[in-house]
Amino acid sequence: MDYRPGRKTALLGATALVSALMLQTTASAQESTETEEGEFLGTLTLGESKREVQTDTAKPVTVIDQEEIEDRQAGTIAELIDSVPGVSLVNGSTPIGSGINIRGFGANGTYGTDQKVAIQVDGASVGSEELYRIGTQLYTDPYLYKSVEVIRGTVGSFEYGSGIIGGVVRLETIDASDMTGGETGLSVRQTLGGSTNMDGFNSSTTVALQATENLEFLANYSWREQHDQEDGDDNVISNSAFELPSYLLKAKYSLGAHSLSASYTNTETSERDKPYDSFGLGGGFFGNVDRDTTSETISVAYNYNPVSNDLIDIDAIYSYANQEIDQDCSAAGPCMGLLAADHQYETTKFTVKNTAFIQTGALTHDLRTGVEYIQKEREDASSAPGGEDDRIAVFVVDEIEFLQGWTFAPALRYETSDVEGTIDDGSDVSYDNDALMGGASLRYEFDNGFALFGSYAYTESLPIIDDLENEVYMEQPEVAETVEFGGSYDRIGVFGEDDSLALKANYYHTDHEDNTSYSGVESVELDGLELEGSYARPGGAYVDVNANIVDGEETSTTGMVTDWSNLPADSLRLTVGKRFGRLADLSGEVVAVDEITINDSKAPGYVLLNLRTTVSPQEGVLKGTAFRFGIENVFDQRYTPNLATRPAPGRNIKFTVSKAF
Repeated sequence: MDYRPGRKTALLGATALVSALMLQTTASAQESTETEEGEFLGTLTLGESKREVQTDTAKPVTVIDQEEIEDRQAGTIAELIDSVPGVSLVNGSTPIGSGINIRGFGANGTYGTDQKVAIQVDGASVGSEELYRIGTQLYTDPYLYKSVEVIRGTVGSFEYGSGIIGGVVRLETIDASDMTGGETGLSVRQTLGGSTNMDGFNSSTTVALQATENLEFLANYSWREQHDQEDGDDNVISNSAFELPSYLLKAKYSLGAHSLSASYTNTETSERDKPYDSFGLGGGFFGNVDRDTTSETISVAYNYNPVSNDLIDIDAIYSYANQEIDQDCSAAGPCMGLLAADHQYETTKFTVKNTAFIQTGALTHDLRTGVEYIQKEREDASSAPGGEDDRIAVFVVDEIEFLQGWTFAPALRYETSDVEGTIDDGSDVSYDNDALMGGASLRYEFDNGFALFGSYAYTESLPIIDDLENEVYMEQPEVAETVEFGGSYDRIGVFGEDDSLALKANYYHTDHEDNTSYSGVESVELDGLELEGSYARPGGAYVDVNANIVDGEETSTTGMVTDWSNLPADSLRLTVGKRFGRLADLSGEVVAVDEITINDSKAPGYVLLNLRTTVSPQEGVLKGTAFRFGIENVFDQRYTPNLATRPAPGRNIKFTVSKAF
């Protein structure tokens, strides 16, 4: 790979700045600790700052908890997870015409998905196949969720699907017991928020009922809207306005070793006389449409986990995801079949899996085995063939600890697919495929907090309904191999008695071949380095940092080698903050993105500053109230991320107040 040293100058300079800031923060925090005589006003969980670095696993994974979800005041899920190294957004400030890209795969400026990034809501697989210039984005509201887990790459994906090269985004909805604390009674939480960049407004109402110790119910209704935003030069970003109502219903019943839970999410958006090309800035070639989009998920889960038997922890999960796009030509323009096409994607899954803890001599196993049935149905529409894709999969994931400090984690997934439908000439076609895929990671942890790890993963993307018209594609699964290695460090008491430092570095190399997702491309090769770090002092000072450095190339079907067209830009994100006990949290976040040139097309770099403050009174009449204030893009920079098709919003001041009753 050609890493072009000139392109890295800004990133290396920013990295030096990070090191200096971390040292300065350490020194000042030590002085503060000496004067405060050990009073602990720092992070609420020792060893963490704003975000915990997952140093205990070889898997490249990042978890965003509810505290961070609320503090970031994100308008979309995409906007929330763009702080994860390796994650890039396509127009992330709106749910319409946007998407999530991880390690160069996922959404792009043409399609909202390429099947290589999986998204799950309470276990339900959401999203769709390829829809030209519309995509099927993640229509949902951050207020519905208590955690988001982002797994990057393939090695941790075999439990969740096949053909996953970019990664997995797993969202977990809020529970009633999160608000009630498990005590019987009724709890209500109301949140109101606004933003200055073109009058953004949001509201979320959550009602939690703990009927008995074993029975709980929750209902949430959220509303989010904004007008067309403005960029840093005060130019209107057309096609960025939206209104987005969402709601969540959830219930759980527990009895001894048994529990049964169910959740339902629904998000809708309506557009009138809007561009068919939701990625662009205007109607362009296609013209305008009237479009209604509904996205809903259902998940019903049964768990049996007897305390006396470590071999049994059974989950049986039924899930259903549905996305409907009803559209017609607007009255103001011409009408063609593409514009008037209605789309519907339905994914039904039934999964049964068991987690067993097994001790065999010097070995301990955390063994997960499962089988699942997956049915995807797609409505036939103009330029989007319909059909049915039935799959059966079995998977085995084992985490084996042996000797002193060693962990070996092999995983296998075998999946079959039967895709059938009617093509343009009226004939019925059917194709069968299957694949065995898997990988393994090996990790060794030293006694002093250091750990080294490496992994290998192989996966196949089985043919999809979208390619029913292409016989060659329907008999040619895409394949990908990824090799990763890295190290981590996690220790309490590094520079002082109670400080905590966590670091993790992960290098990966991915080869993707037999491509059918990108026109004219035969294969893709990527190399990347992802860095994550956090440092926290007892006095409350903390530093979070993450960086992403990546390079890649594609080989065309004619054998020409060029830059990978969906390559993300190198980036560095640094957060420096201070907690004042449980009362307040003040932080500043610097985002530095390097310039990038892809096949002679240059996207300039940029540096952003975001400020955030959270105040949560712990006593008096304001107890249970939280005030959040943030300024995004403080210096009102005008910039367009290199994968985006629209400029990013300019300065945006956000304010949120929430109250629990």
